[in-house]
Amino acid sequence: MFRITKEFHFSASHQLTSLPADHQCARLHGHNYVVEVELAAEELNVHGFVRDYHELAPLKRYIDESFDHRHLNDVLGHDQVTAECLAKHFYDWCKARLPETSAVRVSETPKTWAEYRP
Repeated sequence: MFRITKEFHFSASHQLTSLPADHQCARLHGHNYVVEVELAAEELNVHGFVRDYHELAPLKRYIDESFDHRHLNDVLGHDQVTAECLAKHFYDWCKARLPETSAVRVSETPKTWAEYRP
């Protein structure tokens, strides 16, 4: 199995309102997010790629236009804006456009991350 990964960055705020009021994540706060998209294939294409990295440019545009410097509760239209839910959201978006998508990892901090891999 061949695998490639590309990393994207954005900054955004969110608030996890279902948590107790004294929980730090219940307050409005923000993160510098890192999104890592993994593509996998059994065989390489005729150019020797799983997929040309350039073909991930639409994801960069989507992130820049829809997520960067936004409030994620508003963007996604709900309050479950955890790293886990973001990983699933980006996985679904990518899988619909890039069938080789095998996993998405979202980091909120350099030491924490969540991954969606079906």
